[in-house]
Amino acid sequence: MHLAQYNVARFKGDKNGPGMADFHANLDRINALGDRMPGFVWRLKSAEGDNAPVLIVPGAEDVAANLTVWESVEALENYVWNTVHAKIYARKHEWFEASAQPYLVMWWIEPGHIPTIAEAEARLAHLIANGPSDHAFGWESAPAARLWREKRCA
Repeated sequence: MHLAQYNVARFKGDKNGPGMADFHANLDRINALGDRMPGFVWRLKSAEGDNAPVLIVPGAEDVAANLTVWESVEALENYVWNTVHAKIYARKHEWFEASAQPYLVMWWIEPGHIPTIAEAEARLAHLIANGPSDHAFGWESAPAARLWREKRCA
């Protein structure tokens, strides 16, 4: 099985405003790094095929979304916590509002399956409504998420 992951965040202020400049300036290199990581399978891109990892959720223009597929939790975790991505992630509070509910969801898919935003939104809604399960879970429910446990407590 492969791991699908989806995360969303609401922009602070204007998504194209000056406060977002550093975030946008780092998108290409962080995205390209992810694409080259061992265990990376697929990433949702815009219809134009550009390299921006942030897509706006239909009907929610102030929400950014990221949808990827990885070979394993460990592969995703390595990218998130052991690369420069971790430094950008640590700055998320500068660009995005804090969320009181889950903003990241993971689930297992058959190799070759390409998840959709609608599928991802349904998984996130399930996680929010029902808590973690085999159907939808977060880092805290992924047994193999060793780095997440270490890094979030650091």
